[in-house]
Amino acid sequence: MILPVTLTIAAALAVVNLWLAFRIVPTRLRDKVLVGDNGDVRLHARMRAQANLVEYAPFVLILLALIELGGGSPMGLWILGMAFVIARILHGFGMDRLQSNPLRAGGALATWVILAVLAGWALAMAYGAREAGLPGTLVVTPVAHA
Repeated sequence: MILPVTLTIAAALAVVNLWLAFRIVPTRLRDKVLVGDNGDVRLHARMRAQANLVEYAPFVLILLALIELGGGSPMGLWILGMAFVIARILHGFGMDRLQSNPLRAGGALATWVILAVLAGWALAMAYGAREAGLPGTLVVTPVAHA
């Protein structure tokens, strides 16, 4: 089964990840830094922006895929997926500013909200489907041991 929403969001996030990685390379080349950040605050911030995407994207993509497989609303998934992509771009730009700023804070906050909404949606689908007795729903029933 092809998951068009998840595949598109995954591709967009791959491009964002490449963009975040490519922003790191010039500083590494200029300062001959192969490992770490060599005490460069901007390099460290850019490294964290990329790492932060890599920390959150798997959870979002897994939830998107499972909700899409479970028959979740494509429109809702598109909105949340694209909002996540935009949030990570805003966060990346915000990390270039070495003080607190709306781009960084907004990107982080949007990421948390989107992850929470997807988690709630997944739980609602999992337990709502079980309660409704929908076909194909895995039901785990505890068994008493003798």
